[in-house]
Amino acid sequence: MTRFLVTGAAGFIGSHFVRELLAGHYELEASEVTVLDKLTYAGNLENLAGVSADPRYRFVQGDICDAGLLDSLLPGHDVVVNFAAETHVDRSIHGPQDFIITNVVGAQTLFDACLRHDVPRTVHIGTDEVYGSIDVGSWNEDEPLRPNSPYSAAKASAELLVRAYHVTYGLNISSTRCSNNYGPYQFPEKVIPLFVTNLIDGEQVPLYGDGLNVRDWLHVDDHCRGIALVVQVGEPGQSYNIGGGLELNNRELTERVLAAMGADWSSVRPVEDRKGHDRRYSVDDSRLRALGYQPQHTFDDGLAETVAWYRGNEAWWRPLKDRAVIAKTR
Repeated sequence: MTRFLVTGAAGFIGSHFVRELLAGHYELEASEVTVLDKLTYAGNLENLAGVSADPRYRFVQGDICDAGLLDSLLPGHDVVVNFAAETHVDRSIHGPQDFIITNVVGAQTLFDACLRHDVPRTVHIGTDEVYGSIDVGSWNEDEPLRPNSPYSAAKASAELLVRAYHVTYGLNISSTRCSNNYGPYQFPEKVIPLFVTNLIDGEQVPLYGDGLNVRDWLHVDDHCRGIALVVQVGEPGQSYNIGGGLELNNRELTERVLAAMGADWSSVRPVEDRKGHDRRYSVDDSRLRALGYQPQHTFDDGLAETVAWYRGNEAWWRPLKDRAVIAKTR
């Protein structure tokens, strides 16, 4: 049996990982799962309400930059999975310092603590945005990192630390680089829940620039199954792309969301393009597929499930949307 420390797990992706881990849906036997989360604006304990009564679950509010707290928590843990991060590109453009502190200093502080306490396995959760933008083809994990936003630069810095801590100190650490996630419990500043909740309210949806920026779409459940596979059999010091296998430009994505919501193009409001907006992301995830990874969710089915979830869970997203300063789109 294995003791897990999962950081940032009151957020969208981390909470899904914890719920599924405790439900036994991965080939990982968890005897204890400690969640460490700072509970910033995107952290929400309601995301973990379904496992709060599980005797194997423990929540600790705190910051991965707090070395003393990490020293009190890490002894006895077998696996650390680091989801803790500031994640929204628009927020990083307007205020990059928080991204550097959490995504770089926080990662370094956590990796140091894993070394001090001889944690047997660490997995750091990254993003495909570290590669920058690609016109044709797809990135594999050996491509150079060319980040273009403060967010992606901070995440790329953490990726370099993953390599350095393995090569220099021998830390058993791997990282993942996922494409754009979607699914239930996603904070409503991200493009799909922003669009869905705007349309529920009869509001228009904002479309950046010409709408031709391309992203690969990955259901959060597929992402988390990929992470679980990396925890199990990922090579130390290695990075693993995780993709969903469907590229859409933002106009195509908007059309699909409109159709799923029974709306038309009159509900779209063009807005000025984001600064430094990457044109296209595309990952080659054959390294992970060679280990057995295969997405299980088609985009249309996943989108329908996501729309139904937001329609049925207004009590979850309404307070978040009402109190947050919602950035435009991812």
